[in-house]
Amino acid sequence: MNNKPETTLGSNIVGTLMGAILILLGIAFLIARFIISIFDFNFGHFTWPFFIIIPGVLMFLSAFILERQTGVTLAIFGGMVTMTGGILMIQNIFDLYATWAYAWALIAPTGLAKLLYGALRGLGDEVKNGLVMTGVGVVIFVVAGAFFELIIDLNGFGLNVSWLCWPILLIGGGIITLIVNLIPRRNSSSQ
Repeated sequence: MNNKPETTLGSNIVGTLMGAILILLGIAFLIARFIISIFDFNFGHFTWPFFIIIPGVLMFLSAFILERQTGVTLAIFGGMVTMTGGILMIQNIFDLYATWAYAWALIAPTGLAKLLYGALRGLGDEVKNGLVMTGVGVVIFVVAGAFFELIIDLNGFGLNVSWLCWPILLIGGGIITLIVNLIPRRNSSSQ
């Protein structure tokens, strides 16, 4: 019996937040239209990622009116959509679309959404799992980002040593192959 008031309270909070977000979004569109008409500024060029971010945030907020497992799943999907929109916004502003080569690592684990959902719901195991997933995503992002930007020079920020990549990989592969083949192996039948 106690679950019904919590669900009603949760849906009231989410409904109130959604209403407030829609009002703020409407005001933002009015202000944007005013700015466009006065300054001839291409506002849409910089704001289109919000058409991805806002549904992601709404999905995440909707997770709080559902039961735990379903809520966690919806929070993760909401986090994925929101993170995709955020990355697209940064790429759009700075014209860095080539960073998709490694930016996917920030979307794939979506531990941040799980961490936030778990923290707001008081679910310690979800917070712990979210921290691990976030850590994995950040490590992959940093390592892959360093490789693609510093070695391959994807966006022109690197050391411009991309000519070294294939020779180093081939030499390294050859060394590993030689070591594996030169190490004496025990015959399993002699034991």
